[in-house]
Amino acid sequence: MYAIIATGGKQYKVAEGDVIRVEKLGAEAGSEVTFDDVILVSTDSDVKCGDAVANATVTASVIGDGKAKKVVVYKYKRKTGYHKKNGHRQAYTQVEIKSINA
Repeated sequence: MYAIIATGGKQYKVAEGDVIRVEKLGAEAGSEVTFDDVILVSTDSDVKCGDAVANATVTASVIGDGKAKKVVVYKYKRKTGYHKKNGHRQAYTQVEIKSINA
């Protein structure tokens, strides 16, 4: 059984027991999080989407927060001496999927 959820502007395919990294949620480690925006739920026998999963939820527990690897942003314009170097580390929250309630 798996589900497709939307959070942080992205979609994730999740099953029970999966550990995924989502955009930073602002929840403390050890707390429970419920994802209400379920797009699709698939079981062994059928696939449900749309109005059939309007009341479906996915429950997860927060493992912790972190930052991804650094991405270097380098801007350069030729013949003008313009160089600009910047770095960015995207914040994320790591969650473990506990249950899919369809």
